[in-house]
Amino acid sequence: MKRNTIAYFLVLVLSFTILGTGCGKSSGDSVSETKSEKVVEGGQVVMAIEQDMDSLDPHLSAAAGTKEILFNIFEGLMKADAKGNVIPAVAKDYSVSEDGLTYTFKLRKGIKFHNGNLVTVEDVKYSLDRVMGTETKKPLTADFDKVEKIETPDDETIVMTLKEMDASLLSKLTTAIVPKENEENFTKNPIGTGPFKFVEYLPEQRMVMEKFDEYWQEGLPHLDKVEFRIMPDREAALLSFKAGEIDMYPRLPNERAEELGEGFETVSGPQNLVQLMVMNNEREPFNDLRVRKAINYAVDVDEVIEAVAFGYGSKLGSNMSPVMEKYYQEDLENLYNVNIEKAKELLKEAGYEKGLKVKIAIPSNYQFHVDTGQVIVEQLKKVGIQAEIELIEWGVWLDKIYKGRDYDMTIIAFAGKLDIGKTLKKYTSKASNNFMNYKNEKYDQLIEQAQKEVNEENRAKIYKDAQKTLAEDAACVFIMDPQFTVAMKKNIKGYQLYPIYVQDMASVYYTE
Repeated sequence: MKRNTIAYFLVLVLSFTILGTGCGKSSGDSVSETKSEKVVEGGQVVMAIEQDMDSLDPHLSAAAGTKEILFNIFEGLMKADAKGNVIPAVAKDYSVSEDGLTYTFKLRKGIKFHNGNLVTVEDVKYSLDRVMGTETKKPLTADFDKVEKIETPDDETIVMTLKEMDASLLSKLTTAIVPKENEENFTKNPIGTGPFKFVEYLPEQRMVMEKFDEYWQEGLPHLDKVEFRIMPDREAALLSFKAGEIDMYPRLPNERAEELGEGFETVSGPQNLVQLMVMNNEREPFNDLRVRKAINYAVDVDEVIEAVAFGYGSKLGSNMSPVMEKYYQEDLENLYNVNIEKAKELLKEAGYEKGLKVKIAIPSNYQFHVDTGQVIVEQLKKVGIQAEIELIEWGVWLDKIYKGRDYDMTIIAFAGKLDIGKTLKKYTSKASNNFMNYKNEKYDQLIEQAQKEVNEENRAKIYKDAQKTLAEDAACVFIMDPQFTVAMKKNIKGYQLYPIYVQDMASVYYTE
């Protein structure tokens, strides 16, 4: 498999998540999972992780690094699958009223918590009331602000009544269901319904979990035990991996992959990330559609992917990664294929026949974005645009660009969400995180319409129309979804990549 030589990405969660990242292969060499004919049940896997846990309480943890581990212990009424779909978990099925204001869930029969107790509708109501702040009046999240009440009419039914429609409700119901009787012990002995149950947590050392024998999904998990070893020193972690002391290394620095040898293999794929060059749509000359289109025609995205990501990236045409299959609008990635003459013509029409000067502000801690900017600077010269890179510290970027919206152009990456509405809402006129200053009444109406559309197929079509609108308006230069690589010992199979940050160990197994 071809190896990448780009540095590992950094993660920061804002009101939306902004990331810088390394890359992986964009074509047939990438796989979403590994498979083997022979599954060996049992065994233990040690995985290196960089971040310590911020809380073992699933309703209080905020760090992405914690959530991706707790995914194995906790489940909600719904859960995400590897394709980005939201599927029943603690609930066995659900129905939605015609007006979209009433959601009725049926509890999965016989589903148990890790302490052996059956999950009850009272546990479900307690868990949701807890995050909604029903009793404390202090919600732990704003995700359920449209919920009017939760009722349990019988021993297997949970009814949620909304004040107004919220088509993204199901994706929010991945919120962990926990037993009420464990409330005083959440941070010491977390209990959920997931495929693995908690064994031990030693701060700054390790988190250990073992197979839950009474897990509701037959045949899972395969492993007896999983240890997440906390190793913030990435060089030390890689040495331990090569020495066989740890078995799996997620987010492998791809430039080091060639060192692994025959006893290891890697899994690579899109990570639901959108790298883009943002243009300040309110500032001259970017408030002119012709200029924005000219810049799109001038930027050779294929060349950027090859030069910066060594081919390990999926070309994009709007703010959506192809990993979100159901919602992804195809064919937009070639809307602005390189056309130097067309770009010059548009600039002339806009009054910039003699060219123009612009600045591209790039956070200096993201070398991947800096490298991207350097390639684009040379490409823009071909159409008479003199672009100057301005390297700024991350804190300055947040204050000046994200909050202050004081810039010409910038290069960054947006992390996709399970809730597609959150991914695309940032471009609506009144969104607080719309630092792109993009405004289009039609786009606003599409996003509002999608938020009220309960039918999944209809909603997907609306979101595709919204992506098309962004592309036709040349709101940004949408570049790529860089790829993500996980390394493991060669006899470990079954690892699946998700379009959200989780380490799903339920499907992982050993082969002979």
